Amino acid sequence: MNNEELRPLINEEEDILQPLNFNTNHTNTSDSFSGDNGNTGYSSAFVPITATTSANTIKDKDSNFIFFFGTAESGKSVILSSMLYYLSAQAGAIRPKLGTPNTKEAEVLLFDFLEDLRKGILPNRTTKDQVTRLDLVFEPNNKSKMVPPINLTFLETSGENHNDIRRGGSYHSSIEEYIGSNVPLNFIIVTSYDTAHQDDTLIHTFLNELERKGRSLRNVNAILVISKWDKSGSMNVASEEQLENFIAERLPMTNQRLDTYGLNKTYYTIGNIEKNAAGKERLTSLNLQTAEVLAGWLYKNITGYEINYEGTFWERIKFNLFN
Repeated sequence: MNNEELRPLINEEEDILQPLNFNTNHTNTSDSFSGDNGNTGYSSAFVPITATTSANTIKDKDSNFIFFFGTAESGKSVILSSMLYYLSAQAGAIRPKLGTPNTKEAEVLLFDFLEDLRKGILPNRTTKDQVTRLDLVFEPNNKSKMVPPINLTFLETSGENHNDIRRGGSYHSSIEEYIGSNVPLNFIIVTSYDTAHQDDTLIHTFLNELERKGRSLRNVNAILVISKWDKSGSMNVASEEQLENFIAERLPMTNQRLDTYGLNKTYYTIGNIEKNAAGKERLTSLNLQTAEVLAGWLYKNITGYEINYEGTFWERIKFNLFN
């Protein structure tokens, strides 16, 4: 996918830039919440990967792995949970992959992600030195045979672990196992609107780390996501130049690497977040528009087709005849 295909779209009627989108026919992707202030806890059950120095021990390689990079509180868990919510609530069906070592744990994690987000509860921070691994199957509701089900393995790690690579350091073995493996990896690099200026050198170091592990940036599937864009005072980017200028100003080294290798950029917001009486942040309205865009980018990179692909010529005829 080239940058021209991924250039953000400007809505002429609203004069605002939509996130990197693939079509102009948007549906209403906001779900309202009642603002429940209950104290429902978030499950802390994460799946640690056994420490090892061998990349060949990874089981169930028949999947598409998605690795989240980002410092603590950058929004990785929120992005993951909202992507899963979009995939299961609007794009199709998503379920744990049967027969994997963590099928039961994946079921628990998936339930907690979706149920808590439905209630407006944001996910807790990921446990240090562990990899949250979700082996899932996504089945699109698109009827075209060109839009097949795919296996997805989401990998999320603590932001504290990413600090380990500063100044020539090394990742914990549970992370190193994946970075140094030969499994197909897609990278979602996350930095937040309010702290992006602090992450430039670390992201630059991470991209160097990928090169050292034999992952050429010219061939890697990676995207930079500016999370918490709502902190700018708006849920959308006003113009293409606004996003480009923000990244160039706050992340100049990262921006040069992305432009040099043709990697993608976008922004992300989950919706309206408020603090309750106890001072805890809660989601009061859910916006899935940016989740739709990021999930669409991921699916197209894996399959070569968009989730909402209209079908071949003969499929379109068939759909029109029987619908």
